Amino acid sequence: MNIGTREPTFTVSEAAGQVGLTTHTLRWYEQEGLVAPVGRDSAGRRRYTPQDVNWLLLLTRLRRTGMPVRDMRRYVELARQGDGTLGARRALFEEHRVRVLDRMAELEEDLKVLDLKIDHYRRAELGEFD
Repeated sequence: MNIGTREPTFTVSEAAGQVGLTTHTLRWYEQEGLVAPVGRDSAGRRRYTPQDVNWLLLLTRLRRTGMPVRDMRRYVELARQGDGTLGARRALFEEHRVRVLDRMAELEEDLKVLDLKIDHYRRAELGEFD
């Protein structure tokens, strides 16, 4: 696919930088089929559109929240099938949301332990245990 519009486009490194990925990881997303084929300029270099970058932002957020790659692939498959899969996509996100909330609760508990240890060491440094 060739880019023939006047819409701003981005190189691999620019797109990767906008979404917080390395170029290697961005290419991995492409190889895994998580990103639709990206347009190319007249020299054959990949050029990402703002829509491509937005898609990558969603994928990176899903990954950052711990969504397994297999679920990301499922989401991509469903999205490519169109509006007939809206309910399935919503359900996939709802299931993932429960996992994220569970993980957040675990992290809250872990943070409490860290805070207790930090407080303990601060008090020990001040000699409060002598």
